[in-house]
Amino acid sequence: MDLKLKDKVAIVTGGASGIGRSVAKMMVAEGAKVVIADIQEEKGNDVVAELKGAGGEAVFVKTNTSIHDEVQRLVSEAIKSFGQIDILFNIAGPGATGGQLDTEENEILRQFNGHLKGCMLCTQAVLPHMAERKYGKIVNIGSFAAHGIIDDIPAYCAAFGAVDAYTKNVGRWAAPHNININSVSPGNVLSPLTAQWLSEGDRLKSVGETIPIRRVAATEDVAAVCVFLASDMARHIVATDINVSGGQRI
Repeated sequence: MDLKLKDKVAIVTGGASGIGRSVAKMMVAEGAKVVIADIQEEKGNDVVAELKGAGGEAVFVKTNTSIHDEVQRLVSEAIKSFGQIDILFNIAGPGATGGQLDTEENEILRQFNGHLKGCMLCTQAVLPHMAERKYGKIVNIGSFAAHGIIDDIPAYCAAFGAVDAYTKNVGRWAAPHNININSVSPGNVLSPLTAQWLSEGDRLKSVGETIPIRRVAATEDVAAVCVFLASDMARHIVATDINVSGGQRI
């Protein structure tokens, strides 16, 4: 299927690894131009080299998405490099730590800064440009953790609950400007953030057996839905969270 993404310009935060890297690869395969934003400079440059080696156009901008000035620089560099921004994928964010009784204040701030604040700062930074052009797609990464599926990582769950609420709120606001904002909520995914945990003993197999579809998702499973939402094939989807959990969340 041709998603008609050729020559579209996409920022992918968290694009140096995991779901973000898979999104970037799929976007380039569709003919899009990609700006990789990540704090992992070496890995980010490696992804850009990989994308260019596949015939794509890509640049890397080292960015901490929870810092306002760095996000503003990211947007400026994207426009300087490619002239426009059509799509934003808000994927960057930290993994989960801390239980109900021992989550420290710094961890609460890390989760909300990494997931909610980064998502909001990046969205706010691109919205004026998209509204002026009367075109834009923004895809936020959520989590099944926001929907009561996990019991003992409260800051992580709460931060993604906030991302879900923000997506609905800003998505309705942006729709009259011909900007589609939605989120994708995966269940368990085998990625660099989860690889060590899933590799312990037979956990990959045992976790997979708890999922109705009987497997842990690959990053490509999530990325494919993100890329679809970034296309005009999804033009009538607004302020919606897409469940990509293999049946873990219903």
